[in-house]
Amino acid sequence: MQRTIRTRRLVTGTVALPLAAALLAGCSASAPGEQAQDTAPVIGGTLVYASGDAEPTCLDPHVGGNYPQALVASQYLESLFTKDAAGQIVPWLAESTELSEDGLTRTITLRDGITFHDGSKLTSEAIKANIEHLQNPDTKSSTGYLAVGKVLQVEPVDELTAELQLSAPDNALLESLSMPWSAIQSPDALKRGQAVNCEAPVGTGPFKVESWQHQQAVNLVRYEDYVLPAQDAGRERDTAYLDGITWRFIPEAATRYAALQSGEVHVIDNAQPDTIASAEGAGLGHLDAPRPGASNRIELNSSKAPFDDAAVREAFIRSLDVNAGIDSLFFGTAPRSYSLLSSVEPLGIAQEQLFSPDAAKAAQLLDDAGWGERDAEGYRVKDGQRLSLDFPVSTNQSVPAEQSLFEQIQASAKEAGFEVRIQLLDLSSWYGALAEHKYNMVSAPYTKVGPSVLQVIFHSDSTTPAPSGYFANNAQVTDDELDDLLTRAGQTNDAAEREQLYAQAQRIVLEGHYVLPLYDQQNHFLYGKDVAGMGATTAVSSPIYYDVFLTN
Repeated sequence: MQRTIRTRRLVTGTVALPLAAALLAGCSASAPGEQAQDTAPVIGGTLVYASGDAEPTCLDPHVGGNYPQALVASQYLESLFTKDAAGQIVPWLAESTELSEDGLTRTITLRDGITFHDGSKLTSEAIKANIEHLQNPDTKSSTGYLAVGKVLQVEPVDELTAELQLSAPDNALLESLSMPWSAIQSPDALKRGQAVNCEAPVGTGPFKVESWQHQQAVNLVRYEDYVLPAQDAGRERDTAYLDGITWRFIPEAATRYAALQSGEVHVIDNAQPDTIASAEGAGLGHLDAPRPGASNRIELNSSKAPFDDAAVREAFIRSLDVNAGIDSLFFGTAPRSYSLLSSVEPLGIAQEQLFSPDAAKAAQLLDDAGWGERDAEGYRVKDGQRLSLDFPVSTNQSVPAEQSLFEQIQASAKEAGFEVRIQLLDLSSWYGALAEHKYNMVSAPYTKVGPSVLQVIFHSDSTTPAPSGYFANNAQVTDDELDDLLTRAGQTNDAAEREQLYAQAQRIVLEGHYVLPLYDQQNHFLYGKDVAGMGATTAVSSPIYYDVFLTN
């Protein structure tokens, strides 16, 4: 059930709206108690956050560009644009923007009076410095690098205005500039060098990095000179209520939940489905914030055997009853998806009929593809080779319930004659397996605002790694028609044409059985009874704690 939540990013152009007025699309929050939510804000106190994600190797989300970085960086960095309550992209640090008639010049004007944590003023030079930082191969960016890939150069026009010259029209640029991975940092701080900047990036957000105790916590403190870009008539102060945030890393799910129950921590992420149900019954709060971009899915590597054969890909998908596993393991917290895109993306299409289990059809497809014989263990063989699939799984990105789902998929596939070899890996080893193409199937979440994520994960260009070494087209799809559709969809200024082109592109991928959709990228947060004001998120559904306060 959707509920209205607090959200602070509700400004279009220069019009300011009350920050607590509406709902950020796709997020819902259940409060730990109406009394806590109605309590007048309390100033002070340090919120303790416990993450189950791998500790970032760099606090600068320009470097690499994964979701754990976005979660913490959303507290100290801000973006040029964001989403409003209706899911539309609107200015944030920017005040306004214009596009030339040919679509090749994007002019951005900044709000006046914003300062970085180091005291320097936000000017158009910051836009230039940050885009150049993202594009510099030495930064080793992936998400941010792809986001600004069509920007040829940035020319400051005056103190607050910059012109972005593009190599081709890019109707997703503002979506890309709404993400933490392209957030704006102090140009002076960027000059310190990557090693220093990774320890303490300098932004404009309501909190700033005080220290990072590796393998323990990132310590954030309130930025006393913070200026809220969109003024809120209902707020008496611009600065955050909390004195600070202690951002801890607790990889074990049961330990995180126990710490929340005891009051040792105030907020946890990566909550297990069964604990979500019990937490709500115990009066704890729950924020359900599906991420934009791609759905959570299993991608089948079409660049090598056996999934270079479309019939084998379909046979694998038809051999599985995914719904039964989701129903038994996720307690209603993860509705099944039949789409390539998240439920918060309005241009997603679903084709449920392509993913219905059909053991007889799967068997016939495999027989016709030459996999008719079975070995002594029941696995299908062809030319003396077993029908084996390597499936590396990141233990940092897949909660135990998801790992159990993968084990159920493994068991179902065995009945059809597939040997699925699950390899549980830490995040670094998992990235290494992907980089070396040591996989036949993989679940690799990709968060990006807007349907242009389809270009990132399915265009043939994305089979080539970004400077970070990461490539996003894990299904290794190379299809000229698909490339053309995605290119045109990303350039058109006609909204109806954009929708039609993306629909055609999605059908090619779905009907080619390159992907097995599962559900939205799971993004659940539990919080204690003494936490009030939870609900505001960024454009990528990472919670922000500007409005949060502790009642005790």
